[in-house]
Parts: sequence; structure tokens; C-alpha cells
Amino acid sequence: MSNSNNLILVLNCGSSSVKFSVIDPKTEKDVLSGLAEKLNLQDASVTFKFDGHKETRFLTTNDHTGALESILEKLKALGLFEKVTAIGHRLVHGGEAFKASVEINDEVLKTVEACSNLAPLHNPANILGVRAAQKAFPSLKNVGVFDTSFHQTMPEHAYLYAVPMKLYRENHVRRYGFHGTSYRFVAKEAAKMLNKDENNFALVVAHLGNGASVASILNGKCMDTSMGLTPLEGLVMGTRSGDIDPGLFSYLNQELKMDISAINNLLNKESGLLGLSELSNDCREVEEAAENGNRNAQLALEVFAYRLAKYIAGYVVPLGRLDALVFTGGIGENSASMRARVINHLSFLGLKLDENANNETCRGKAGVITSSTAPLALVVNTNEELMIAQDTVSVLNIAI
Repeated sequence: MSNSNNLILVLNCGSSSVKFSVIDPKTEKDVLSGLAEKLNLQDASVTFKFDGHKETRFLTTNDHTGALESILEKLKALGLFEKVTAIGHRLVHGGEAFKASVEINDEVLKTVEACSNLAPLHNPANILGVRAAQKAFPSLKNVGVFDTSFHQTMPEHAYLYAVPMKLYRENHVRRYGFHGTSYRFVAKEAAKMLNKDENNFALVVAHLGNGASVASILNGKCMDTSMGLTPLEGLVMGTRSGDIDPGLFSYLNQELKMDISAINNLLNKESGLLGLSELSNDCREVEEAAENGNRNAQLALEVFAYRLAKYIAGYVVPLGRLDALVFTGGIGENSASMRARVINHLSFLGLKLDENANNETCRGKAGVITSSTAPLALVVNTNEELMIAQDTVSVLNIAI
């Protein structure tokens, strides 16, 4: 257990889950972490991880409030409650209102609620989490860290769609981008690892997981990113299609009589690696099937890698140069074969894979995976929870 008296509770609330960490900002280590899941169902439960132990219990109150109360009880039982100084929240969509992390008050919550039409699956759940935290920990201040805020430095020509400007002015239709907290953390870590000045550094970062995106980061600021108004745009993902011809909507409606809801479900939950492989949205399972000769699995990985490589090459344009390509996220950090596929597509940029380094860099190990001197490719382990904790300390000016 930590001796620090300034621990930060970090919450990432979904519609049916609460992922949490208690972080010591001084040591940058988790003191307690876990997941409450199946909220609002009879078998709602919470799992705690601490000091090498793992413990799961069913929730007596099966909603977000019950989950936070259970976390509160555990903190008290472990003697940590009095050491928690503040709470940091992952908030998905802040629209154009938030360019940085902020202390949460009623006005902030109203603005987040007003953005709910842009992230209907995420923002309402995030707000529920904040309200539950305020009820369980009434004396603690809360800080909101937005997925979208990092991308607010994109220029107009990068974030505007070529649709009538009225839609932007009146309905806020534009590209927003996501995974911003991860990008901010990874860009700083990459600069440290390579002993570079983050304010004079050109990166393309590929955040690859069940949700996947790419960002151009120049001198610590986002110039462009692949996700758009929603997280559906851009790369092939676990269950999301990424870029498609918008005409597909009318085609599916006319030919298959599918309505908007059914098409949205198809593109968000039945496509990507799952749709192409007809097996799984889990890259590990698709890779295993591909190694065993499954043609659909092989094709799914090729489409994923090809689309990603095209995006990476295109995202050098906003930078004017490329100092490093960074892989992060579950797939980016752990799939040596996917990284190899992508770098082989990009050899014309001067990237040359170091096969031994690439194969050794996974399961929590970070490092450079190319033998060329420039540009480099490297793996960086993301840590969004730590970034949220650090922002919480900074916004509230907490001494550590």
C-alpha cells in the first residue's frame, strides 16, 4: 500500500461498467484498480486488484451509485479512503467547448450533457459516473479529462467536412477525434524515450485496439486524426467498419430494406475484423486462425494493415517530415506481426524493421523496433489512467 497522502481516484464510466484506478501520482503506480461490470443486471459485480490480490464480489445495489459505494467501502477497508485527494474522470466528448481538462461543476456537466447527441453511448454514462462519485465522495473535487480536447488544435481544413457550412455552424458537424488522452501521454513518453524535445518532434501515432485511430502530432499538438464526428470514421477496427462510401446507407436501405438503426448497428458492431474474418473481433484470435490457414482471417488482417499503412503515410502530410512512428494500444503494443505488416508497407518512408527487436517488444515492453536511424518506429505503452491522474493534480494544483 502507498504511504502517499495524495492519491487520485480515476474513473472511466461506461453505460454498464466502471473501470477504476487509485493512483499515487508521486510514484505513478496503481495502489488499487478494478472493474465494476454488468451494472443494472442482477449479477452486477465488482473486481478489485491490489497488492497482487484479486477479489470479486456481487453488488447489493447494482447501478453506478452502488459500484462507487462498493469502491468507497474497499478504500476504507484498506485504509486508503483518507488518502484520496480528488477524482479524475474520463469524459468522452466535450465538443468544441473544452480544449483542456477542467474542474467539474454544474456548468461543465450541462455542457457535457449538451454534447450527448454527439456521443449518445458515452456522455450520459460519463455524467452518471460523475453524479455517483459526487454522492459517494461529497467532500472531493472532480476533474474532467476529455478524449476530444487534445484534437482541438486541428486546423479548420483538417476538421471540416465538405458539407454545407450551415451544418457546422448550427449542428456542430465536424471531425472531433478520440483517444486524445492516450495520444497526449504517448507523445510525451516517446519524446522521453528518444531523448527528443516534444516541442520539436514530428510523430504519427497509431492507437490500435478494438477501437483504433491514427494521429499526426507536431511539436506536441494534434494536426489531424482519423476518427471524426463519431468513433466510426477512419481505420478498420474490431467491430467497426471505419471509412465507407456514405452511399452504402441508401444502398442497404433500398436493397435490403435496412433502417438507420440496423445500418448503424451493422457498421459499429458487426463489421471490422469481426465482419471480415467471420470469426472474432479479437486480433489475437484472428491472427491464430490466419496462422492455421483461415483465408478470411488472413484477408481481415491484410485489410486492417493496408488501411492503417495508407493512413500513416497520409498523416505525414500535416507534419512535413516524420521523426517517428509510434504504435500503442492493445494491438499496437502486443501484435508484432501486425506491426511488421504495416512497416513492410511503409518501407518507402525509410522504415526498416528490426525483426528481433519487434518480436521482443510486447507484453508491457516498450522500445524501438526499426534498425534505420530515421525515421524510427517504436512501441510505447499507453497509460490513460495515469494521464488523467496527472491532469487532476495539475488542474487542482495538488502538491505531491
